[in-house]
Amino acid sequence: MKSLKETIREVPDYPKKGILFYDITTLIRDARAFAQAMDTLCGRYTGRRIDAVLGVESRGFIFGAAMAYRLGTGFIPVRKPGKLPAEVIRQTYALEYGEDTIEMHRDAVKPGQKILIVDDLLATGGTAAAACHLVETAGGEVVECCFMIELTFLNGRQKLGSRGVFSLIQYET
Repeated sequence: MKSLKETIREVPDYPKKGILFYDITTLIRDARAFAQAMDTLCGRYTGRRIDAVLGVESRGFIFGAAMAYRLGTGFIPVRKPGKLPAEVIRQTYALEYGEDTIEMHRDAVKPGQKILIVDDLLATGGTAAAACHLVETAGGEVVECCFMIELTFLNGRQKLGSRGVFSLIQYET
């Protein structure tokens, strides 16, 4: 079987010139690669106390929902502003040029719950750190931050502080 890294399409100059985009849609359309990825990710957390999996919009929904199902937990969506129907809490975070905001339902996390945060990519760490802040503001505990891909050269782990981080595939440059 091909390595998981080989199933990821590299798209140069997307979304803008000079950026190399790692496209996971080629991994998830490959049934064997997707199953291998889910088996590996879920295997890491099987037997650990996890009350819910939180997935960050939008590709984090793909992996997070599948993991929540396999781990027998609930799923919490974190979305861009204005997409959730009930009362929300929000976190704004810095981007390279500007800022962005994510939201979570105010009642999604109960105090003391153990939450696994899942997204497709760890780059600079801003989105993941904002998701952690939402969980912790609601009184939850972040079990770990889990990613399909990590761009290690962008040092995103630093923004996550002492929280645990796991990535299945790393790109060094």
